[in-house]
Amino acid sequence: MASVKNCNLPDDLYYNVESNVWVRKEADGTVTIGMTAYACALAGEVVAYTPKKVGRSVDVNKSAATVESGKWVGPVKSPIGGEVVAVNDAVSASPKSINADPYGNGWLVKMKPANWDADAASLVTGDAAMKAFEAKMTADGFAGC
Repeated sequence: MASVKNCNLPDDLYYNVESNVWVRKEADGTVTIGMTAYACALAGEVVAYTPKKVGRSVDVNKSAATVESGKWVGPVKSPIGGEVVAVNDAVSASPKSINADPYGNGWLVKMKPANWDADAASLVTGDAAMKAFEAKMTADGFAGC
């Protein structure tokens, strides 16, 4: 796992750096979406999570879920378009698990992509993602996780 300014950023995930979200392509063709550790650090402890309902279509850069913390209420923008096929009920019961394990138990939604190849072309992964996050954090004046 890579780290930028003490924020864990697994280098095997796809990222929309501007929206601070990650995507993992699963073996069954679905994708899992969540907030980055950087997003969690900016938001503070998440106290509420409201996902889109299963069966709902979500367009690229539109809300797949809404999260609320003491500092912020807002959308988690989906980096891919598609249909929500699962939501994380465990996160609904304990929203702070997003902060505790953003890349594992804190995932937000699973989706069936409408056009993975086209949407993934705008995402970054590996070393390119780490460089992009470092530039964004520096530009934002972010001290670190």
